[in-house]
Amino acid sequence: MVLGLLGALGSALGYGVASVLQALAVRRTAPAEGLDVRLMVRLSRSWLYLLGLAVDGLAFLLSLAALRSLPLFVVQSIVASFLAVTAVLGALVLKMPLRRADKIGIAVVIVGLVLVALSAAEDKTVETTRSVSWGVLVAAVLLTAAAVPLARIRGATGAAALGGVAGLGYGVVAVATRVLPSPLTVGGVLTDPATYGLVLCAAVALLTYSTAMQRGSVTLATAPLVVLETVVPAAVGLLLLGDRPRPGWGAVAAAGFIIAVAGALSLARHGEIQPQAATLEGASRS
Repeated sequence: MVLGLLGALGSALGYGVASVLQALAVRRTAPAEGLDVRLMVRLSRSWLYLLGLAVDGLAFLLSLAALRSLPLFVVQSIVASFLAVTAVLGALVLKMPLRRADKIGIAVVIVGLVLVALSAAEDKTVETTRSVSWGVLVAAVLLTAAAVPLARIRGATGAAALGGVAGLGYGVVAVATRVLPSPLTVGGVLTDPATYGLVLCAAVALLTYSTAMQRGSVTLATAPLVVLETVVPAAVGLLLLGDRPRPGWGAVAAAGFIIAVAGALSLARHGEIQPQAATLEGASRS
């Protein structure tokens, strides 16, 4: 269980670093019309974005390890704390000031994570039926279909809508990771429908979040992402996958979960790369 908690914390750290790198790259790239995969082609020319993707990949592997040993509500609430990492990095590297409210938000996240960690129980293997894996794939296809019309919405509403799609996408990725057969084998992974739901939703989430950051403030895109990628998988884990906190620690787990997510939401503005920060970073390259 300790290794799982360390994996989740490492994942949050990685996602926090990646979010800064990707936000810098996205803000410098020509905006996309609708849900345009060519945006990803343009972003692939940025070394910042590629580095961010590499860090994202490492963070995903760490979260995968955590999800195989801990309940979804524990891992997802810890991963949501990546915004606290982003806030600290923004202050140290990009000279984005930390307001008093931001410092309180970071403290709130830490308190919430401590409560969640204390309430965590070692995950028990739950046999899921094939229908659950097919349900993951169907959810991925439906989410992809919904993303296309939502991508045509402009401005702040479009940013929030696509941020929500990205959050659901990452939520499906978390659930898919949880329901993959154990132990993991090449044959088992390739023949499980959840694998293809995972890949599809990861791609959709990456594209919709990148597009959302171009439509409006990153705060608007990130807030619904954090809520949906945390709450939805946690609910699925509790209702369908047998996730439970330590006996007698249910109230502590619920309080920690709510506190951690609320603290993360209060820090959502730190996904925003301010003009002076972008200028500073650009000057450091020359």
